[in-house]
Amino acid sequence: MRDALRAAHLYYMQDLTMDAIASELSTSRSSVSRLLTYARESGLVDIRIRSPLEMSTRWEREIVRRFGVSAHVVPVPGGSSDVDRQERVARGAARILNQYFDSNMSMGVAWGSTMSAISRHLSPKETHNSDIVQLNGAGNTHTTGIDYASEILRRFAESYSARLQQFPVPAFFDSPETRRHLWQERSMRRVLDMQARLDIALFGVGSPFADIPSHVYIGGYLDPDDYQSLSEQNVVGDVATVFFRADGSTEGIALNARATGPDFEVLRRIPRRVCVVSGLSKLPGLLGALAAQLVTDLIIDEGSARALLETTVAPVESAPEPASELSGRVRE
Repeated sequence: MRDALRAAHLYYMQDLTMDAIASELSTSRSSVSRLLTYARESGLVDIRIRSPLEMSTRWEREIVRRFGVSAHVVPVPGGSSDVDRQERVARGAARILNQYFDSNMSMGVAWGSTMSAISRHLSPKETHNSDIVQLNGAGNTHTTGIDYASEILRRFAESYSARLQQFPVPAFFDSPETRRHLWQERSMRRVLDMQARLDIALFGVGSPFADIPSHVYIGGYLDPDDYQSLSEQNVVGDVATVFFRADGSTEGIALNARATGPDFEVLRRIPRRVCVVSGLSKLPGLLGALAAQLVTDLIIDEGSARALLETTVAPVESAPEPASELSGRVRE
């Protein structure tokens, strides 16, 4: 690592040729090439391209102007599958996170298919006195959720040499009273207090309409009555298992009283809130999250960015499917 750092500094900062670096390090030119490759792949070097001529850069500026959030548009070919699109956006998000997260910081992470993809592409970055905090519980009536959520959070913690703070509660309690009582326990208050003091929150947008189904809608977390309730209350998506409508409102959504994700008032106080989205089917949920002012930094694919900027009407034009149809489609 020391040799890679030295080679990278000489090559990128001092503009030395590989032959000159090989001479200074008393090694071969091929070894210098391998050191530079290692520096890039391990995250020691972060290469960014900012061209004012590229459409993605223009879209980034327009998203800032229209929605007041910093934007990073990830180039993705138009014919890409939804899985490939998500993987490319996740890879871009993983690189960008290294610029945001550092020593003496805490980052809250919401589990889900997007976060799982990001965790697989993280580049190691050594930090000190840092924490990765689980934003919402993952258990349900079929599983504790520990294996799924902890694997995602473990990758984040190991990549940043950070402490892992898990949140061992279900995604939804059976009753609001259970949540209220448990939230008074000191062990739970410790995690809740950490969530309230986060430097960064990282999340995707869950959607019942997504082409890659959000984990909360296919993992056994919702029953038919829940789907019926979400449909009647015109829910378009969720962030960390807290549901919202197209206008960003959450009032009167019964399931939120049992949810373990952070209230939006708490989330909005976190200085940097990074939302990662890929695919047009997530657009209604993204517009709702923007309306709720949950996002400060948006990482999004080109096609979705273009569609977002072309949206000049209400954030969503159709109500959720009836509960029977939606829950049946999810089970399939």
